[in-house]
Amino acid sequence: MSTVPPEAEAEILAELRRLRARVPQLTGALAASADGFVLAQDSAAAEAESVAALTAAALGVAQRLSDSTGQGAFRELLVRGEDGYVATYAAGMAAVLTLTAEPRVNVGRLHLEARRSSLRIAELIDHILGRRGSGLPPLPPLPPAPPALPA
Repeated sequence: MSTVPPEAEAEILAELRRLRARVPQLTGALAASADGFVLAQDSAAAEAESVAALTAAALGVAQRLSDSTGQGAFRELLVRGEDGYVATYAAGMAAVLTLTAEPRVNVGRLHLEARRSSLRIAELIDHILGRRGSGLPPLPPLPPAPPALPA
């Protein structure tokens, strides 16, 4: 269930597809609201809703951990499993980008490209909120992505 208008969902989905084209080792890409609702997904997996809900739960723990250790606001979370990676990136304050990747992914490239996409998704979400006249203040920008690593 998407919580954004169809045209916005299409724009977010297009960004997810561009990201997967730039990082071929990605096996899935999901944009979700910070409270666990799917905004758009580009994955063959049918469990997008459960991944979005688990992402929201992990986000809550990651935010608390980051705050309690004095590291500032949450930016990203990386989990490495035997069969690959799950990475979650803040997309402004209202959304997150969650990616799954093969174990052979270049993690530096994953971070670089995902940070760029999360900024774009944050811009799209901000535009949606602004167009709806939400009355919310603009979301603070994330720091710029680090310089590109050699492929």
